[in-house]
Amino acid sequence: MPRIRPDRTRAQRPPASPTTDERAAGVDATPPGCDAPGMGRLDEVDLTLALSKKDEAKQLAEQQERLLRLRLALGGQIGGEIGPPLCVVFEGWDASGKGGAIKRLVDHLDPRHVRVSQFAAPTYDEKRHHFLWRFWPVLPGWGGMAVFDRSWYGRVLVERVEGFATTEQWGRAYDEIVDFERTLVAEGMIMVKFWMHLTPEEQERRFERRKDDLLKSWKLTDEDWRNREKHAQYVEAVEDMLARTDHAVAPWHVVPAEDKRYARVHVVRRVADAIEAAGIAVP
Repeated sequence: MPRIRPDRTRAQRPPASPTTDERAAGVDATPPGCDAPGMGRLDEVDLTLALSKKDEAKQLAEQQERLLRLRLALGGQIGGEIGPPLCVVFEGWDASGKGGAIKRLVDHLDPRHVRVSQFAAPTYDEKRHHFLWRFWPVLPGWGGMAVFDRSWYGRVLVERVEGFATTEQWGRAYDEIVDFERTLVAEGMIMVKFWMHLTPEEQERRFERRKDDLLKSWKLTDEDWRNREKHAQYVEAVEDMLARTDHAVAPWHVVPAEDKRYARVHVVRRVADAIEAAGIAVP
């Protein structure tokens, strides 16, 4: 039987996002994308954080062992009772190290116990449905774990900036996403969301290295270079996403990814932290 944990959704649920009527009445009247004074959340990230190769190896081994034990407890392989589903969502800049972080996250886990799903542009058939429809089939069930390389946040990022969604569509997507995530967490899911952040300068250096690496050049596309020309628009979209979809039961973790070693350890530790915060412990 599933191990039922306290419903932290009801106890900690933040106020719902303003409705259309509330906006019309003046609540949250500033539409997404408008300039706002002050620093954004991305400006607060300390991108000087780094680890030596030796420190990364030591800390990564410790955190991977910790995560392995917690993952086995979630799946019922340790303790005998299955725990709640775990969903880890990765978003971030191109070449920010999402793939490398995912590799270290699942490296020590049995492939039967975790599923990694990658999402690109929706297919013709997927476009015939609500934008969240294509994600339902790969969400984890009780005792399961899923890792999403890109996710439903494409609606308020690339689809917004590139014009693949109308202003009305991406404008209402923030509330739809928050409601979607709250529904999943209310049913017991542990949700961890990462934004992998680095500077445009470091991104360009990684692009140049990829371009000259036979085994990695396939990752680099003309679209990746073109997206750099719209960096300011993407920053605006990311800031809106972080501001409007960060909520108590599914907060955003902005990962300093200028140093890949630091980012990888940080990701594994954060996921283990989230499992333990949900009340899961290794017997």
